Amino acid sequence: MSAIQISISAEPIFHLGQFVVTNSMFTSVLVTALLIVFAVCANRAVTSTSKNSRFRILVEFIIESLQNLTTGVVGTGKRAHLFGPLIVSFFIFILVNNWAGLIPGVGSIGIWEHHGEENIFVPYFRAGTADLNMTIALALISVVLTQVFGYSFQKLKYFSKFINFSNPLNFFVGVLELVLEVAKIVSFAFRLFGNIFAGEVLLTVMTALVPLIIPMPFYGMELFVGFIQALVFSMLSLVFFNMATIGHGEEH
Repeated sequence: MSAIQISISAEPIFHLGQFVVTNSMFTSVLVTALLIVFAVCANRAVTSTSKNSRFRILVEFIIESLQNLTTGVVGTGKRAHLFGPLIVSFFIFILVNNWAGLIPGVGSIGIWEHHGEENIFVPYFRAGTADLNMTIALALISVVLTQVFGYSFQKLKYFSKFINFSNPLNFFVGVLELVLEVAKIVSFAFRLFGNIFAGEVLLTVMTALVPLIIPMPFYGMELFVGFIQALVFSMLSLVFFNMATIGHGEEH
């Protein structure tokens, strides 16, 4: 049996000029293309006259469930219409990327490359969320949008929680708020990356040791973990969006 090779960072698989394309980027592009096709088909199904289509029922169930989660946090109105599409996009994109790592061939189809005296296996496919660069990018989008929504609803008043020279205590609280915003990026990125990458490592090890029946329960567990992580990221983003739009002392 060949030695198990696990790389924390995504591996390059080809170049576009000077641009390096990694296996996680390549998989994410494929997932994005798949979601675009799904969105086009879903739009046609929803706008068609056939109300008994199973695909249409599935699409409506997914959208209505996510909309209900959104309205359950922010209520109906402007916030729900503004946040809803973003939360749905976060959830579906992260979920499909999480589950992409469980597809047979992902992580096991690739090439052997010679590096010095070593032969290193480089898979063609790797789940996008098993790459720290991807999770940091998603975290940055969430945190930056939080600031954008906060300013959109409260204008310059929003930034008073970060910069307040009225007294030393409020200034110190403002510094803590700034640190908290940075901590959100770290928390978002490493929580998602850690859970998905750890799951892939677990499945790789279990499959290498016992190829057949034993790994199956772990696949079921990773399906659940992938769903929960997508839900946690989306719901935390929604809560932070909502909190940013509510002024200090304002009741929800």
